[in-house]
Amino acid sequence: MAFDPIRDYPIGTQRPDLVSTPGGIPIDDVTLESARSGALGADEIRATPETLRLQAEVARAAGRTQLAESFDRAAELATVPDDLLLEVYTALRPRRATAAALEEWASRLESHGADGTAGFVREAASAYAARGLLASG
Repeated sequence: MAFDPIRDYPIGTQRPDLVSTPGGIPIDDVTLESARSGALGADEIRATPETLRLQAEVARAAGRTQLAESFDRAAELATVPDDLLLEVYTALRPRRATAAALEEWASRLESHGADGTAGFVREAASAYAARGLLASG
């Protein structure tokens, strides 16, 4: 059955067949007991890109385009390693990185499929340059 963003919301209760952990464990098998028993590791308790994209469809169908865009960004970042995200976040603070360093971060994000976020980093570099907020070389 095709996904209908209006009829199938909330996805976890209306279409649990579409929601699973990154390791493929169905949402119905994600319980406190399975977590206590050690069957679920911390890496399994996170949204998958697929689920986040479905949430974006729901938001779009409800006319909430900004929320949909946020879910789309989250989907592309869901598989980016946490340490890389933290490093990029730190580099984006004013006067923490040069334009060249931000371009390197953008390229690293692209190598993980996070093209939209890479574009955001490039946009930030341009805005920082215009406002004198880049680190000196």
